[in-house]
Amino acid sequence: MAAHQGNAARQRVFLTGASSGIGMALARAYAKQGAVLGLVARRAAELEALRQSLPDAQSHRIYALDVTDHAALQAAADAFMDEFDGADVVIANAGISQGTLTEYQEDLAAFERIMAVNVTAAFATFTPFVARMKARPQDQRRRCRLVGIGSVAGIRGLPGAEAYSASKAAMISYCESLRVELRASGIRVVTIAPGYIDTPMTKVNHYRMPFLMPVDTFAERARQSIEDGVSYRVIPWQMGVVAKLLRMAPNWLYDMAFARAPHKQRNL
Repeated sequence: MAAHQGNAARQRVFLTGASSGIGMALARAYAKQGAVLGLVARRAAELEALRQSLPDAQSHRIYALDVTDHAALQAAADAFMDEFDGADVVIANAGISQGTLTEYQEDLAAFERIMAVNVTAAFATFTPFVARMKARPQDQRRRCRLVGIGSVAGIRGLPGAEAYSASKAAMISYCESLRVELRASGIRVVTIAPGYIDTPMTKVNHYRMPFLMPVDTFAERARQSIEDGVSYRVIPWQMGVVAKLLRMAPNWLYDMAFARAPHKQRNL
């Protein structure tokens, strides 16, 4: 949607995990297109610095909260919709990553936290918006997008990343269920599965990352995919090819190939 003068004519985007990495890059990509943004993250100072760096900074809103605080998330969503008369794009991007191993009891807390942030918070992010989107006229509903940020790590389980792989597999399946559920309404549900993207999250990886993509390049391709209303897209496309091959590989071959794969660091 093209940007025009006045908030009523501008694309309205609500985005979690906005203070760094993919979230920050998506915020910049949308702001460049003239969107008005609702930016959610835990760190108020980083959110404000991001807001001030964006075009037309005063038009954007920031909400410093933890996405596992569902009441605060609901309040932020309501405040954004009340001020801007709804939302067009809602992106559940908040996510954390950490190595976990089932043999260690102390990793249970990390597993629960990862699932809470990466999966349950996505449900809590979308929930406030669905009814208001459904209440819009049919032609306006077709412009609505609910976007889940998955990962190629959710396509096959990676050793040492049990919680992260499980959370991203859950996100992919959850968005698929939601997509089918909302099909008749005209609201599009989009799943974006990043490969290796150059962000603070991947900088801690001490192993080769094929097809590593600059985060701003990823954000623009993701924004265009969201605009197009695609159901599912892996970015970069090369990782999409790899993902298809992994999906088709028999278990014995996959297990043999990945048994000695490098592990994510267990401690944040």
